[in-house]
Amino acid sequence: MSEEILEVKERKLKVSDMAENLIGSEIITLAWQINEMIANGKKISNLTIGDFDPKIFTIPSELKDEIKKAYDENQTNYPPADGTHELRRVVSSFLSKRLGLDYGMDEILITSGARPVIFAAYNTMVDVNDTVIFPVPSWNNNHYTHLTRAKAITVETKPENNFMPTAADLEPHIKKANLISLCSPLNPTGTVFKRDEINDICDLILNENNRRGENEKPVYLLFDQIYWLLTMGETKHYNPVVISPEMRNYTVFVDGISKAFAATGVRVGWGYGPKSIIDKMKSITSHMGAWAPKAEQVAVSRYLGNDELVDSYLENYKSEIIKRLDGFYYGFKKLKDEGFNVDAIEPQASIFMTVYINLIGKKKSDGSVIKTTKDITNFLIDDAMLALVPFSSFGASNDSVWYRISVGTCGISEIELVIQNLRTALSKLS
Repeated sequence: MSEEILEVKERKLKVSDMAENLIGSEIITLAWQINEMIANGKKISNLTIGDFDPKIFTIPSELKDEIKKAYDENQTNYPPADGTHELRRVVSSFLSKRLGLDYGMDEILITSGARPVIFAAYNTMVDVNDTVIFPVPSWNNNHYTHLTRAKAITVETKPENNFMPTAADLEPHIKKANLISLCSPLNPTGTVFKRDEINDICDLILNENNRRGENEKPVYLLFDQIYWLLTMGETKHYNPVVISPEMRNYTVFVDGISKAFAATGVRVGWGYGPKSIIDKMKSITSHMGAWAPKAEQVAVSRYLGNDELVDSYLENYKSEIIKRLDGFYYGFKKLKDEGFNVDAIEPQASIFMTVYINLIGKKKSDGSVIKTTKDITNFLIDDAMLALVPFSSFGASNDSVWYRISVGTCGISEIELVIQNLRTALSKLS
């Protein structure tokens, strides 16, 4: 028998148009490219991904103990597809006490982090070729719209409004809309809606739904408030249903523990909204198998119901986040005062802050000229040893010179080094 090895040429296989044109997360791609460079010996401060270094920011020790305990109790079988009874009860109580939101257990869906909530919400409220309105910069709405095979209308927001969309921004498109997707506190900016801004958007949606009547599909609101526990200083978090109770009929919330408790890898999130919508979302996630692990659900239900432990953790955790955000904010303000073309928006919430770095037209020491935002991003990596995510990765225009700083992986001692490295690099430009 011949030992000849037959080479089989791989055939280009046709896939769905959705899959063919879907791209992966730009942020995760950038973050891992930087991590690979670091692994190969390049010294870079990687402030890209919205995650935590668990050596710096650990989950609550009591939550960790409860997770271990739940595994010791062999809580390893399938949980109910919509979440354990006890966790949904605790989440219902938590929302009532801390946000003034009245959602029963049958209006709450527990999932493996917040992403399945968003995916299920899109697929429940949006049909193929429906229209989704969302502001840019914002996180992943473009991809979820694509996954749903819907049409996107993007509203580019302005720095003078802290990159938060206004009712006036949304109003020209409202008659086409089937879903408006908003986030506050906002990823990537770390800014929040003011009360009157939320109220105006609620009025816009309610007026449009009144115009449509009962026989036409309404405009729904997807409201991502995964960072609401991380407001800073005098900043207050407002949500549409408390401000405008009629919005309860049209609003689905996205929430969970991943950011507020540095628990991105624990994978426990939840959504809540009208029962008729949540029931359909439950059906979708049940087929996805997108439930959070049972042991983690048991642990979170035991931990989240202890107000004293939660408050103690948040007080210390938030103080550490604030130190880092303030460190970068005042560092950039000092660079601005020194004459460099940079700036920053004062952080209000989350683990993010917004910075402005405009180097267009500047000449590098090798004689090359910085002409694009991509050139700025590469200059920061190569010369300032600093990796940030440009707002273009969040759907903003390609010529935007605004960036996100994420502080969850940053040690306090690193801040001064980042600012000094940036100062040194900027000083070499002409």
